[in-house]
Amino acid sequence: MNDEEPLLTIGQLADRTQVSVRSIRRWSDTGVIAPVRRSPGGYRLYGPNAVARLGLVRTLRELGLGLEEVRRVLRRETAVADVAARHIAAVDARISALRVNRAVLSVVARRGTTPEETALVNELARLSADERRAAVEGYMREVSDGLRGASGLGDRLGRAPLTLPDDPSAEQVEAWLELAELIRDPDHRARTRRLLERCAPGSTGGALWFTLHVVHAVAEAREGGAEPGGPRAADLLARLFRDADRADVLADLRAGLAADAPRLRRLLSLVRGRRPGPDHGEEYAWLERALEAELRPAPARPAP
Repeated sequence: MNDEEPLLTIGQLADRTQVSVRSIRRWSDTGVIAPVRRSPGGYRLYGPNAVARLGLVRTLRELGLGLEEVRRVLRRETAVADVAARHIAAVDARISALRVNRAVLSVVARRGTTPEETALVNELARLSADERRAAVEGYMREVSDGLRGASGLGDRLGRAPLTLPDDPSAEQVEAWLELAELIRDPDHRARTRRLLERCAPGSTGGALWFTLHVVHAVAEAREGGAEPGGPRAADLLARLFRDADRADVLADLRAGLAADAPRLRRLLSLVRGRRPGPDHGEEYAWLERALEAELRPAPARPAP
């Protein structure tokens, strides 16, 4: 060793590498980075190449490699690429778990849930794919069994089963949590069942809930200044529903709103990774008022 390459004390090595003395001492004790020799006073002394070696150790540790794996890499017993490939799956799993954790914490923070509700949210977030599928299938059976040809929700869920990807986004997990709580609610199930009964062929309802051409036509009328009880609204209802019983159409609309159909549609889109469309809440409210106005008895004419 020449004078230009003096040996480094553990403190000097720590200063050059920004690694703590404690970490260097621990890695020395485990044989990951060994001193060249000890000073007469018993202090560890390291060669200049220890700086580069320690930088590699720190990088590998930051990437999640254990000390034994680091030793094997440094001894050339295994390639860094092979170790990295094995760690990709572990890192992906941790990322997925962190996304779930973040989603649960976001829901809890937003709602201010009780400890009991927090436990339920956490449980729902961590259901396996099979458990999620079973929850949705149980919901589908309860709300649509026996309703042959039921339109709307039952058919859509049957044609496109609801699944989360292996690596869902935080938004998808949050949407799943909201959806899972919704479909577990017995009152919601009962209201959805009533909606699908109204939409089944042969029912008294208009079986409309509620097509896009209807809400788009209503939106156009609203933007044009049409009032729900005015003549333009009456003309629109005549074009949209023809001879259908207005009381049945209004009951269909109210059944869908009671069953949270717009919210359910939005959550299904989010869980599937699609951007949901507008909820059309103002259009539905306008349509409800227009139907109510048309069903309102005409004022009696004064006697001659």
